[in-house]
Amino acid sequence: MAVMSEREQADPDGRMPLIEHIRELRRRIIRALLGLLLGMGVGFLIFNPVWDFMKRPYCRLPQSHQLNAKTCTLVYTGITEGFFLHLKIALIIGAVISAPIWLYQLWAFVAPGLYQRERKWTYIFLGASVPLFAAGAALSYLTMDKGLSVLLGFAPAGTIGLINITSYLSYMVAMLLIFGVTFELPLLVVVLNVAGVLTHARIKKWRRGIVFGIFVFTAVATPSQDPFTMLALAVPTVLLFEVAELLAWAHDKRKVGSSPYAELSDDEISPLDLPDTELDDSELGTR
Repeated sequence: MAVMSEREQADPDGRMPLIEHIRELRRRIIRALLGLLLGMGVGFLIFNPVWDFMKRPYCRLPQSHQLNAKTCTLVYTGITEGFFLHLKIALIIGAVISAPIWLYQLWAFVAPGLYQRERKWTYIFLGASVPLFAAGAALSYLTMDKGLSVLLGFAPAGTIGLINITSYLSYMVAMLLIFGVTFELPLLVVVLNVAGVLTHARIKKWRRGIVFGIFVFTAVATPSQDPFTMLALAVPTVLLFEVAELLAWAHDKRKVGSSPYAELSDDEISPLDLPDTELDDSELGTR
């Protein structure tokens, strides 16, 4: 990387004074913001097809929940609401389009301080986190109309909701983020296992509590808090947790096979820790 070569010119170990770190961070932030602004510009240009795509879950609702049975209509109540809708969606599009730019700037700032092994694991986990988040967001998009239908079904007979564009956008973004972030939780289990913080034996011991916690978390975290949305999020998350547990089991088994002392408990003395009194005279003579 160019940034690494620049740092290595100043110090082969990549070290630099605090003021240089601050200047480097400022440069990275400015470049990331410029990438975001360019992405927002593209977002303004493609607003209409993106808004039509985001509006489809609402348009899939039964006609009884629609303001107009013939057309899919959302309302707005403020003079500037349309402008801010464009701005918010352009910001979302810009963040997605410019993700390679600001992610690279973040990585270029952090990477020089990591060891080669840490960089390798970072690549692996980042490569897994992006599709997991995308899968969660896609599931949220596909099931969003069912949750909306359940919520709107509680309205009394003879009434119809005037859903404005701001509340609908806030609800949709919250659902996409909650589903995407929740799908990352099993990856966190794998990260803790690889780091040696969480063993498979402990995961197995806590399995029932973790599964119960997943259902409680999804019930509280989902903005709609309806049973369908909770199950749509909880069931795939539990399945991903089972996959994470399997990976943790495979990792611990491989670690046990590579170390003769890996099966020792934390309070058990290894052969290397035996006191001198337990060594014979020949061993003492060689020390």
